[in-house]
Amino acid sequence: MTARRVRMIWTAMTSVALTLVVSVALAGESTSKEKAAVVNGTVITMGEVEREMSIVQARISARGGRLSDAQVSDMRPKVLENLIDRELLFQESRNRDIKVEETEVNKRLSGLKKRFPDKAQFKKMLSEMKMSEKALNSKVRQEIAIQKFIEKQFANDVSIQDSEIKAYYDSHTDSFKQPGKVRASHILLKVDPKADKSTRAKVQKKLEEVRKRLEKGEDFAALAREFSECPSKKKGGDLGFFSRGQMAKPFEDASFALETGKMSGIVKTRFGYHLIKATDKKPEKKLAYKDVKEKVGNYLGKMKIRDKVLAFLEKYREKAVVKRYLNKQSK
Repeated sequence: MTARRVRMIWTAMTSVALTLVVSVALAGESTSKEKAAVVNGTVITMGEVEREMSIVQARISARGGRLSDAQVSDMRPKVLENLIDRELLFQESRNRDIKVEETEVNKRLSGLKKRFPDKAQFKKMLSEMKMSEKALNSKVRQEIAIQKFIEKQFANDVSIQDSEIKAYYDSHTDSFKQPGKVRASHILLKVDPKADKSTRAKVQKKLEEVRKRLEKGEDFAALAREFSECPSKKKGGDLGFFSRGQMAKPFEDASFALETGKMSGIVKTRFGYHLIKATDKKPEKKLAYKDVKEKVGNYLGKMKIRDKVLAFLEKYREKAVVKRYLNKQSK
């Protein structure tokens, strides 16, 4: 079983409430009732697959990525397998007589509704998803049942020793490094990347005049508020702390090269021309074991539970009757 499959199955345990909020932001998703699969007599529709695809794409988009058409086609069968595993876990929760009280469902639904400004917006979300409140109630009930089944069947038997946590910490040094950071302020004069040489020269000249005023002792924050065309002007040009990889490369290089309290010359990026002042620096450091021990322990516990769930699913699939129709549908 691939690492990607492992991650997808673990994602199946996440909040239905959150995924519904994410997916509603994506217009035009399928609500097809065509069969994508039948799991022990229970139908998973193409609409459910496409809704889950919307969630996957939204998560990737939030990290700045994008799936190509070919990647979308490759991902769809994996998403279906994820839904099949979720259905198998739900069915087994019923076989084990896992009970979900109405108060538990209502509490979870109440948390979802609070994500919306008012009741009308919540109903609009359901309408756009072509989902009734009854169907949403059913999805939330399924999520809770799966979580309770996993906790009862697998989580209660999991324990993590201090020696395991320490071994993980010692063998994953890079995971606990905090990169060096710089705090900088800047004054930005924007210029269109397609601007002609004359226009660029005028902008540079204006910023050069600002630079001369700074060299004579005028306050950087005051001039940033007066001249900068970046929203940070309201804070005197302050951008806060940032590490490498968060800013445009020329801006980043200039900022990290500066000594604290020093100002750069004019720096060109795709946004325009900048004057940068480094106001503070934080060196790279390794997080102390005592500060991450609890978090690492929780992570290792989740990994052990995940492994138990995967082993269970491997065996359960062997006796399950699963029919897939996705390949017969249009990709």
